[in-house]
Amino acid sequence: MRERVWLNWAMHAGFYLLLAASAWRLVSRHGMVAQTVTSLAVCAALALAYLAGMVAWTRLGRRGRLAWLGCVAALWLGLVVLAPSFSWCAVPLLFLCLRLLNARAFAVAAAALTLVVIAAQTKIAQEVDPSLILAPIGVAAITAVTFWELQRESAARQLLIDDLIAARETLAASRHRTGVLEERERLAREIHDTLAQGLTSMGILLQAADRAWATDPGLARAHVRRAAAAAAENLDEARRFVRDLRPPGLDNGGTLPEALTRLCADTGGGPPVRLRLEGEQYPLEPGVQTALLRVAQGALANVRDHAGAAGATVTLSYLDGEVTLDVFDDGAGFAEPAPAPGRGYGLRAMRDRLEEVGGVLIVESAPGEGTAVGARIPVRPYERAGA
Repeated sequence: MRERVWLNWAMHAGFYLLLAASAWRLVSRHGMVAQTVTSLAVCAALALAYLAGMVAWTRLGRRGRLAWLGCVAALWLGLVVLAPSFSWCAVPLLFLCLRLLNARAFAVAAAALTLVVIAAQTKIAQEVDPSLILAPIGVAAITAVTFWELQRESAARQLLIDDLIAARETLAASRHRTGVLEERERLAREIHDTLAQGLTSMGILLQAADRAWATDPGLARAHVRRAAAAAAENLDEARRFVRDLRPPGLDNGGTLPEALTRLCADTGGGPPVRLRLEGEQYPLEPGVQTALLRVAQGALANVRDHAGAAGATVTLSYLDGEVTLDVFDDGAGFAEPAPAPGRGYGLRAMRDRLEEVGGVLIVESAPGEGTAVGARIPVRPYERAGA
């Protein structure tokens, strides 16, 4: 587009330079006789008409531009009749015809302009020779071919730009779809790590309360109270989930060890859980803390629901260059880390969540020997320094 604007202004400048040169030649050769004055008046009218079209170009529309071109061409033709030296202004006019006319109309206009130039040059020549005919034809052919090629390249460039814009829009739509899928995956993990696990815990507690209702009312009421507490906690989880906040225990300045302490204390009807802290604590990014807490929640939910364990241990280790979280239980274990039918989103969710913060998940288990779930996340130096 920039090249096209530059070419347009070059043609406009060339038109006025040719007008000025032809006017100077007319005055220097013939003096200020009556015909010269008339020719200069028509030349001024042509210059003003051309300028008016330049100024009002964007407001004229296609029909208005064609009418303007006809007016300019008529004034130029009358000027050439009065003073044939103005015939070479046909070159900028040829450019205007190329811009505004279709291929057939342009061919007719180019032929007419060339004939006018040949007639004008023949009229003012002292001796007629083939060059007076061949030169205008050659100039017209070169000019037309050059302008036509520029027009073709401009159209091809515009087509390429349109294709690039369409490709960019397609890419943006693809990225949007990818973002939607990633957000759905994130929401699925959040629901699994919070609401689904909480509802499972409440279900287990209420089932236990129902079994003990007749034989041990006190124990049944204790189970109901714990279920109610779990419901309140899950309500808080749901509200924070909607607002996309960090998990409970990490809000209001809470640390990861404090959140893990509360998590291990509230087993939700599962086996007792012991928390071990190793190494000197240092600040962690919120995303790292959230990932580790969610892994602990998911692993302990699996212990409660599937392991049949007598106890479990959660170990949080602050090491040089990485932080680790290990959850070990003494339950039944399994031969292959494959989920039971209809379940098993937990391990995949843990892996995906750790990958988001550059970590990995390691699962080790054997039948009758329990299960160990380990999370490893590298930390940067400024995190260990507390910056």
